[in-house]
Amino acid sequence: MYVFPKDFLWSASTAATQIEGGWNADGKGESIWDTLVHDGTGKIAHSENADTAIDFYHHWREDVALMKEIGLNAYRFSISWSRVLPEGTGPVNEAGLRFYRDLCDELLRNGIQPLVTLYHWDLPTALYRQGGWKNPAIADWFARYVEVVSRALGDRVKYWLTFNEPQMFCGLGLKLGVHAPFEHNTDADMMTVTKNILLAHGKAVQVLRKNCPGARVGLAPTGDCCLPRDDSPEEVERARQRSLSPYPNYLMSNTWWADPVFLGKYPAWARERFGEQLYPMTEEEWALVSQPLDFYAYNCYQGTVDFAADPAGYDDYGYQGCPKTANGWNITPQVLYYASKFWFQRYGLPILITENGCAQQDFVMLDGKVHDPQRVDFLHRYLRGLARAVDEGVPVLGYSYWSLFDNFEWAAGYDIRFGLIHVDYKTQQRTLKDSALWYRDVIAANGINL
Repeated sequence: MYVFPKDFLWSASTAATQIEGGWNADGKGESIWDTLVHDGTGKIAHSENADTAIDFYHHWREDVALMKEIGLNAYRFSISWSRVLPEGTGPVNEAGLRFYRDLCDELLRNGIQPLVTLYHWDLPTALYRQGGWKNPAIADWFARYVEVVSRALGDRVKYWLTFNEPQMFCGLGLKLGVHAPFEHNTDADMMTVTKNILLAHGKAVQVLRKNCPGARVGLAPTGDCCLPRDDSPEEVERARQRSLSPYPNYLMSNTWWADPVFLGKYPAWARERFGEQLYPMTEEEWALVSQPLDFYAYNCYQGTVDFAADPAGYDDYGYQGCPKTANGWNITPQVLYYASKFWFQRYGLPILITENGCAQQDFVMLDGKVHDPQRVDFLHRYLRGLARAVDEGVPVLGYSYWSLFDNFEWAAGYDIRFGLIHVDYKTQQRTLKDSALWYRDVIAANGINL
């Protein structure tokens, strides 16, 4: 029998750009995910965009009712910076703030704790045109934004996340050029970007501590967790060390971002690799960046092999016929167990799983329902892995499935469905999938039935 803490957070996650729609409604400014996908260059599958997405901006009350039906006691969502501050700085859009206040109030009335992410990739276009994350002024711009949001929501929100996956919005957006703003920057540029993000995080934490006394504050990184071939101590240690390395590259790694924030220093390998090319930090800057946080949030979908695979063949976790999700990710349920252990051992903080999920090709069937047995099985296996970590003494605060809804999946457009709730994009009709009903039963039993 698996026993989760009695106050365990059973949640599901979303992001503003991916669900809200209303891209220019009620005074909202543009973000890079508006401006740069309207330019006709076809960077998004089928030249799609997030203008409407699932129109959460106009359907949020009925959507909160669905959250209650599933039994969620927490809901992770992000704030759109440009909905609150249309130019990124300057005048506040009161209609945008009211939307988030009303949403939080409705969640709380239904017994659902808001888990708020302050930045989930949607940089205001006005700031992008001033250099975006390459401009050192952005740390103060971000702090000003956090000041506005935390003053408005601080009495409602007890869990805050500063950034979602710096690995992805830097690695995919600013280095590989496959996400907005679709750039290919040099390593020298990325040193500047890294420092600016770290300083922005630090200033945001200061603001949150001032305006939201008693709130719990964290960061939501991702990064590959490497898996051992077996449970022998030697294999587990080898996988742990590999997970702490600059694998698969420094921007996408765990320790490039987490060591400065949680340990107040560069990862050892960074000094060896970059030497004097590393971004410089004063003692005061290190203190700002590494202020104590309350938990280690982690977004995790699949484990990664901890040894080089032959690209012409297979490996232990990518073998012929192995189980995969609809977008080709390997199904490796043990990853939540190892990731929780590795990050608790490294950083000594409670773990909060802020994203984990399964893409499938779901559709409404003849009986009017959405049957998704693969997702149910995925959830069952992964939650058992997380429960194993809990049973072994790892303090885990909660689990947030990605995603609550089918939605706009960035460069993949709407082809990939991660949701517990099916959305017909033409009619905006919502349908609870079998996985949502299964998750409801798990939540009601607090995981004992796993």
